[in-house]
Amino acid sequence: MSKRLFIFISIFFLVLNLGAQDNSAITFEMKLSKSKLGLNERLRVDFTMNKDGDNFNPPDFEGFRVLMGPSQSISSSWINGVRSYSKSYSYTLAPTARGKFTIKQATIVIGGKTYKSLAKEVEVTAAVDKPNGQMTANDIADENLHLVAEVSKSNPYLNEAISVVYKLYVSPSISVSNFQPLDNPKYNNFWSQDIKTSALNAQNGTYKGKPYRYVVLKRVVLYPQKSGKLEIEPLSLDVTVDVPTSKRDFFGGRIYAQTSKTVSAGKRTINVKALPTENQPAGFNGAVGDFDFMVVTSKTNLNASESLQATVEVSGKGNLKLFKLPEPELPGALEVYEPELKEGVRTTLSGMQGKVSNAYTIVPAYKGKYPIPSITFSYFNPKSQKYVILRSDEIIINVLEGPTNGTGNVVNGPIGNKQSVVATGNQFNFIKLSPNLSAKGRSYFFGSISFYIWLLGPVLLIPLAILFRKKREEIASDVAGNKVKKANRLAKRYLSKAKKELGNKDSFYVALEKALHNYLKAKLKIETAEFSKDKISELLTEKQVDETPIAGFIELLKNCEAARYSPFSNVQMQNDYEKASEVIALMDKQL
Repeated sequence: MSKRLFIFISIFFLVLNLGAQDNSAITFEMKLSKSKLGLNERLRVDFTMNKDGDNFNPPDFEGFRVLMGPSQSISSSWINGVRSYSKSYSYTLAPTARGKFTIKQATIVIGGKTYKSLAKEVEVTAAVDKPNGQMTANDIADENLHLVAEVSKSNPYLNEAISVVYKLYVSPSISVSNFQPLDNPKYNNFWSQDIKTSALNAQNGTYKGKPYRYVVLKRVVLYPQKSGKLEIEPLSLDVTVDVPTSKRDFFGGRIYAQTSKTVSAGKRTINVKALPTENQPAGFNGAVGDFDFMVVTSKTNLNASESLQATVEVSGKGNLKLFKLPEPELPGALEVYEPELKEGVRTTLSGMQGKVSNAYTIVPAYKGKYPIPSITFSYFNPKSQKYVILRSDEIIINVLEGPTNGTGNVVNGPIGNKQSVVATGNQFNFIKLSPNLSAKGRSYFFGSISFYIWLLGPVLLIPLAILFRKKREEIASDVAGNKVKKANRLAKRYLSKAKKELGNKDSFYVALEKALHNYLKAKLKIETAEFSKDKISELLTEKQVDETPIAGFIELLKNCEAARYSPFSNVQMQNDYEKASEVIALMDKQL
């Protein structure tokens, strides 16, 4: 009996102990997702307990609006023979005002006893940029993807070279799968030339002190054509970005989210300094850089009617394509032809370098010695910030054989002066005072052939006069035809004027544009006010003109417009003039 009583008492005290442990282990508490949030954020409140209860009574949530809840969740498990149980009531709240608020106690009855949660304080601040701190794929791409325009110099002189290199920086935490340009800068008020880039090779670098990879997308050399503050338009790209997420696939690999981002290099302002006017040479023609200058001839001894080449050459580094070479002043006895421009210029990130020259063909007319005077060339060196003046040596042309200039003088004058004509031999002869006159037979006008011609001539001219009058009336009545002829004459006149203005960009392209417009007025019978490139293409297509001359014509009009804002070289002007002649000739055949 004593053994059974001992077992019974032991079980009794064990049950009491377990009951005491269960009562002391009961928990009921309130958990907040955050204690400080913005006015535009959300707050999650969980009331959790480790034993099921009844009569749950939530607080009034003063200062908040209930968006969701209460939602219940229960979890129960056995681990190593020990039972685990959890039950929760959850609410999603939105703050209604800024300030500090207290979420009061909640109550629940568990095992016949009432349990209360502890009250907690929450601070509501102004709205935040990223509610709840959630980083989307776009947010991650914004922080780890940057397009930068690196400008070599922000305050150059007028016509001094600067370079712009566009780099796309990508953080190692993301990857770029594709990109395409959305908007290419136009570089208004700059002479520009793109530098060809090789394959896009990723390189290691730093951006704002952090390690990045980058690729060079575009390189361009600019020569400012205007002083003051000039803006470089931004380059914009549409980039497809792969952003890692916190999720992983079946094999444990990280899952990536793909998003598209538009990145821009942003506008850059260049403060262009005007060239100093103090000590500026009289013959300065806009050359900026570091140059050498020389004048050479193919030979100095020759005979009359033979030819030689005189070359005026500038070499070095600077705006070689953007200034006019000086012209030599030659004696009038030397016949000079239009110069041939030669360019050997290459453009790198540091600017243009090489040489440009004008080659003059000279033909002497008389025997003698003729000087080619010294020529002056000046340029501005931005490094030393000073003007430099270079002078060529005087060259003597010795004409060994040929006719002698009667005046015996050598006169220097600008290119294009015509030489004076010198008569040879006796210029004056004596008048014969005793002429050998002989009498001739007497002739009568009446009854002669001349008499009948003068008599019948007016009668024969009457039908011709009638025909001529009718023809004039027909021409006068053809108003459209007269307009066509007038426009044809104007086109020819302006095209010839454009030829005379070669080398003067503004005047040349104004004359060329007028010639093109008047040609169209003649052929298509439309007024200038109706001109638009689409209209021109449409009308020429209707007239069954081939696409090649139409495209050439439209391109010429575009060049005329672009010349108002961009520099054009003499070679470009010559090409446009020849192209205009060729296009008009082709269209004339088809129209």
